[in-house]
Amino acid sequence: MKRFPWILTVLTVLALILLIGLGVWQVQRLKWKEGLIAAADAAAAEPPAPLDQVLGEGDLEFRKALIVCPGLASAPFIELQSIHDGEAGVRLISACKPAGADFSLLIDRGFVGDGVTARPRVVETTLPLVMVGEFRTFDKPGAMSPAPRDGRFYARDTAAMAKALNVTGPVRPEAVFAVTAVNPEFPALRPSAPPAAFSNNHFGYALTWFGLAIALAGFYVALLRRRTKKDAPQEASHRVRGDRKEEKS
Repeated sequence: MKRFPWILTVLTVLALILLIGLGVWQVQRLKWKEGLIAAADAAAAEPPAPLDQVLGEGDLEFRKALIVCPGLASAPFIELQSIHDGEAGVRLISACKPAGADFSLLIDRGFVGDGVTARPRVVETTLPLVMVGEFRTFDKPGAMSPAPRDGRFYARDTAAMAKALNVTGPVRPEAVFAVTAVNPEFPALRPSAPPAAFSNNHFGYALTWFGLAIALAGFYVALLRRRTKKDAPQEASHRVRGDRKEEKS
């Protein structure tokens, strides 16, 4: 070849480094996500433990705790717009100050479908209620989240919910989902915790980046071979002309 495509070669090498690096990063993300899912599954499989013990463990995500909430069954509540198993409705959120604690928890008492207009009664009482709650953490709502209207919220905003429920004192930032019935007399209220929202597409992403790297390498080799074949006749023609000149001289 008369001229080696140095610029194309350098750009191809840089692009290959980038694509392979992205593929390796996705493989690392895959391993991290698998570890995260395994840890969540392990935490969810743990039996409920007393609240003090669970809070002392550090990582609360998916952990279940036995909580004594005085007056929770008839406590005031706010409604959080939600979807449960494809059904639109609301989740009822109440404040709970666990027995002997100096903080409050926001308890998600369960889901009520839009077709149900009745609600649990609200009566001030200190009757103790023992429940099993699952701790979950959520990101703070973004600026585009709709503002609450008429006691109904459209995003989990711990501070705003606590204020709407007239909670005084510190409030833990986690959401606690009741997984046992808080109001057995009101079966329309279905206690549940949402499934883990882990998306694990990193294997597919890694294959995509590695596939692009292979395709780029193949394209470069094919282009180089085509260029070589194109230059070969020209070089042969030049050699023939050179030989003829030598014979004439």
